[in-house]
Amino acid sequence: MQTPKPKTNWQANLPEEFIAHANGRRVDEVECIIPDLAGTARGKAMPAYKFDPDSELALPISLFYQTISGEYVDMEIENQWMERDVILRPDMDTVCAVPWSDDLTAQAICDMFTREGEPLPIAPRNVLRRVINLYEQKGWRAVVAPELEFYLTKPNRDPNEPIEPPLGRTGRKGASRQVYSMTAVDEYGPVIDTIYDFAEAQGLRIDTVIQEGGAGQIEINLMHGDPLNLADQVFYFKRTIREAALKNGVFATFMAKPIRDEPGSAMHVHQSIVDIETGQNIFSNKDGSASDLFRNFIGGSQRYIQDVVPLLAPYVNSYRRITVDGQSAPANLEWAQDNRTTGLRVPHSGPAARRLENRVIGMDCNPYIAIAASLACGYLGMINKVEPRPEATTEVWEADEPLPHSLAVALQNFETAEEIRDTLGEEFCRLYHDIKRAEYEEYHREISPWERQHLLLNA
Repeated sequence: MQTPKPKTNWQANLPEEFIAHANGRRVDEVECIIPDLAGTARGKAMPAYKFDPDSELALPISLFYQTISGEYVDMEIENQWMERDVILRPDMDTVCAVPWSDDLTAQAICDMFTREGEPLPIAPRNVLRRVINLYEQKGWRAVVAPELEFYLTKPNRDPNEPIEPPLGRTGRKGASRQVYSMTAVDEYGPVIDTIYDFAEAQGLRIDTVIQEGGAGQIEINLMHGDPLNLADQVFYFKRTIREAALKNGVFATFMAKPIRDEPGSAMHVHQSIVDIETGQNIFSNKDGSASDLFRNFIGGSQRYIQDVVPLLAPYVNSYRRITVDGQSAPANLEWAQDNRTTGLRVPHSGPAARRLENRVIGMDCNPYIAIAASLACGYLGMINKVEPRPEATTEVWEADEPLPHSLAVALQNFETAEEIRDTLGEEFCRLYHDIKRAEYEEYHREISPWERQHLLLNA
């Protein structure tokens, strides 16, 4: 008879931020969570005494077969509705507090595997790992820094009603065009303070907080680092910000374009690549000039981002931001030094910090998938030695190769993008395409308030 393996004393190794938040209390509950295709947290909760990091949990694979509305999609998957289990294993490096919970609760992001022990290829975290591994095989390590834009809004309880800015401390609605205004940030001070408190309890690091251009629109910038760790942080932050807003009687939304006449919300991502052995930024030569690999990374971004737009702009609403917003959401893949009208911007920096900012990504993306897609484009550019188009020397309001104007067009490009699909994994790409196609068709079955308002009695 086999002797049972002793249970790991995981609570002895909790991070110091968790211990400070616990303040002597014992852990009551543990949430084992995973990001689904939309980037929403799904999983299982259990009493703390039941949690064992060395044990395996199971969830049906069909959680990846749903649209954003929860509709299941029939796809060309063998025995799809047998709903085989997939295995969850907690990544204990991601353990942190759930600071909005009344009881002391811990959460851990889980990795997903097949019953045979292989990484589940359709799991977003594994898609990003796949791309990171491609870089590592070349002796490179990717470094990213995301910027998170979102809106605080009045609670919107009727989907037929437009979304409105919340009331601030003055009792007045937030005003737009107050970018970088400290007064505007102070209007929502209690929400910002709660975000800070929740972030500190989870060990999440904020670089800066600013007021963006929209009414009630905030931007949080994160510190640069490992792509998987930063994607985990964005995943945690989106949940954290929503909970902080609710605690203060408002909503937080990461929709790309929630308010018609206000700017959209992006997740700009700064990207650089370092040599694993030397730690040097491979985008710069020894003399400080831009390297050929940097040019190729830009060239790959220009060539291949056209193929991955549905991964960066995943919903019908995403294209309202891209096609309407102009400067705040460039609908092009031109590049330039310190030019915010281009979709690919090279911020002013010294050679060690040389990087490329992808300004196309919407805040409604799944961070694992979007970061994986953006890095995949740059990787293919370096591997294939793709030369970029000439640098834009003026403002770019119209482009020879504009971004797709709709999800339908973007999906057509994605469906035939063989190099990208091979890089990200064909099984994941096929599933993602089919889910997004179903969401697009589902949207077009709806009759909008605009149609009822203007066509009901006038057409």
